[in-house]
Amino acid sequence: MDIAIYTLTSELHNEAAVAAVTKEFLDGLGIDFDFMGSNYEEFGTHPLDLIYVRTGGTEGIFKRLLPELQKKYDKSFYLLTSGKSNSLAASMEILSYLNQQGIKGEILHGTTEYIRNRIAILVKVSEAKEKLRGCRLGVIGKPSDWLISSHADYNILKEKLGLEMVDIPMQELLDACNNDSAMVNGQSSMVNGQSSMVNGQSSMVNGQSIYCALKTIIKKYALQGFTLRCFDLLTTIKDTGCLALAQLNSEGYVAGCEGDIPALVTMKIVQSLTGLSGFQANPSSINPETGEILFAHCTIPLNMVEHYELDTHFESGIGTAVRGFMAKGDVTIFKVSGDLTRSFIAEGTLIRNESKPDLCRTQQVIRLSDPSQTNYFLTNPIGNHHIIVPGHLKSVLLQLAS
Repeated sequence: MDIAIYTLTSELHNEAAVAAVTKEFLDGLGIDFDFMGSNYEEFGTHPLDLIYVRTGGTEGIFKRLLPELQKKYDKSFYLLTSGKSNSLAASMEILSYLNQQGIKGEILHGTTEYIRNRIAILVKVSEAKEKLRGCRLGVIGKPSDWLISSHADYNILKEKLGLEMVDIPMQELLDACNNDSAMVNGQSSMVNGQSSMVNGQSSMVNGQSIYCALKTIIKKYALQGFTLRCFDLLTTIKDTGCLALAQLNSEGYVAGCEGDIPALVTMKIVQSLTGLSGFQANPSSINPETGEILFAHCTIPLNMVEHYELDTHFESGIGTAVRGFMAKGDVTIFKVSGDLTRSFIAEGTLIRNESKPDLCRTQQVIRLSDPSQTNYFLTNPIGNHHIIVPGHLKSVLLQLAS
């Protein structure tokens, strides 16, 4: 089970009466859980552990338990209460005590629907954190020279998210691209027989070489994702990584552009929650009055689009880029800073895809649910790249980013 429920009960209360209330309350939640009762030996071993404060008079019991619980548990404490038998009052005293000790916690109380939805979010966040822990993310080449604010603190990423960052010299990828063996190591076709009508066969060969070389790097360093200083490929391989990144993202790796580490971390967080890497893009124009923002970039995960076309890379006019068309509907825009001290989350609607010739090839017009949030982009942005993912995910991302 994903959820374990432990209990706190005062000895002054009649156990039979309390048990009846417990059954009615927990059955009403309509969730699957392991009922652990007052035996806390396995506390901290489930994705989500809840302490059901069944009655008042349990504050002292919890205070005595806390030192042992802290030895094996470093997460927030979640106190579940029905409100019966002064349980809410006791939960408030316990939470106040936790806060005095510098320990995070929350009381889960309200309607059955509210509690059930809150538990679902907490389970999803806990599972996402488990997926992040121990993930190895590569930085192939240094961040692009123009990313002057997009730094990252590797120690904080390790401490708070459990991510392991691996620096990989760009020359290693270039050598792999030039190694003919990278083309015959049994890799699957990059785009299932699609070919570029704008660059000819040589571009597709270069693109396949980049794809295979990246797969070699992924295997060598046991990576779950990476960000690539991709513009260096324009002057060396005479091609881009756009198509390779689009395919690798759709295969379950997180593949980011321009060596942008905060964007990579944001993409990995998104993937841990949704299974999608997200669309890394930057605003090209903003209408603060309507809340509409045009985002653009030359690649997008192939599993995020209904269909796509191949074109040249916008800035250079060479190589192969991806013009993807994502389904209209609800989206979330998300970004975390490289030291995890800041995050931005905005929900909106993808109202149309565009194909303007003077922009990066994948173009999305998104209308924010709250137009005032455009002020963030114009006054205090977290770099230029932001991650777009289908669906409204603000409530889950707020919990994960806190």
